[in-house]
Amino acid sequence: MEKKQWGFIDSGNCSPSFNMALDEALLDWHSDGKIPPIIRFYGWNPPTLSIGYFQKVEKEINLAAIKEHGLGFVRRPTGGRGVLHEHELTYSVIVSEGYPNMPKSVTESYRVISQGILKGFHRLGMEAYFAVPHSEEEKDSLKNPRSSVCFDAPSWYELVVEGRKVAGSAQTRQKGVILQHGSILLDLDEDKLFSLFRYPNERVKERMQKAFKNKAVAINDIRQKPVSIEEAKQAFKQGFAEGLDIELIPFELSKEQVQYVEELASSKYESDEWNFKR
Repeated sequence: MEKKQWGFIDSGNCSPSFNMALDEALLDWHSDGKIPPIIRFYGWNPPTLSIGYFQKVEKEINLAAIKEHGLGFVRRPTGGRGVLHEHELTYSVIVSEGYPNMPKSVTESYRVISQGILKGFHRLGMEAYFAVPHSEEEKDSLKNPRSSVCFDAPSWYELVVEGRKVAGSAQTRQKGVILQHGSILLDLDEDKLFSLFRYPNERVKERMQKAFKNKAVAINDIRQKPVSIEEAKQAFKQGFAEGLDIELIPFELSKEQVQYVEELASSKYESDEWNFKR
């Protein structure tokens, strides 16, 4: 049987607003039947803090620190918590809810889509597996996250190596289409990450940062031979093809499509109304 063909885009490093606008545009175009399902890889220029759709900037985010570090800032169209996009591979998956064998529930569709990331880790020789919260306390912490930091706790079917989270993902569903995007950590500057959020006091911050070390880890902290971004792209591209049983075909945006994304980036994702609205 022939494998289904999906489009593959490697956008390279783009501005925070362009990255989010392109994910949204791909969702719209796929909903309209103009493009196939898509796997996209991208990076961030400058390095950026992205926050979840429901996060409250004034309450949770230290904007002065973002400025001090020269970081970009953008609100995602997906939920979840704050992510520092710096030394990582970011991916997005755009596929219709009605795709063959795609589970209806968000949790189960995460598992299916994330098979691609799982296989990517295996290709890097890493023993990754899916986190499934067992205890009531773990399940409760998913409903009521204590921290604004995304990598602070694994969610259902998030990817874990040696008990610590190595990839964080978020999903939205609009117009009959699933958009799942997430970050795969190659390296992590914990001090910088923790400076970007607000805490009741220094003691709480220190306690959370200390606990964080037991919950999240970057690939190059646990792999004997460091992985370059190019090696990661190759491993995870093959991982997605294998995990989703698809063939990936390079997909080029037309001039008109790029222009549309640029307009959406400036009108929406660069606007204070969008980024600071909650």
